[in-house]
Amino acid sequence: MNGESPVRVDAWLWAVRQFKTRSAATAACRAGHVRVNGERAKAAQAVRPGDEVRVRIAGFDRMLVVRQTLVKRVSAALAGTAVEDRTPPPPPRESVAIVATRDRGTGRPTKRERRDLERLRGR
Repeated sequence: MNGESPVRVDAWLWAVRQFKTRSAATAACRAGHVRVNGERAKAAQAVRPGDEVRVRIAGFDRMLVVRQTLVKRVSAALAGTAVEDRTPPPPPRESVAIVATRDRGTGRPTKRERRDLERLRGR
């Protein structure tokens, strides 16, 4: 554990268990899914306590605040103390719109199924 000295953002994200591997954290930085204080971050960018890190994981943004800089991967309990999660809660399930989907491999819809889908989608 480092405490107060700056640490690479990819190493910190791996140490606080946001990514399973450091190379996955580096790839997320390269793809532009990591922002530090609102700016796109490269993997080697340093983070310090108080910095806000936004990470896009599985299509959702996580807002994290650095409380402690870590270099080595630690237990989940210690990782929880090193990061403050300010991610807003997800919307309730009933407010999410239901989208009609077809199973893959079932072929093209019939004329009746297509009309039912269009009616469901409001067209």
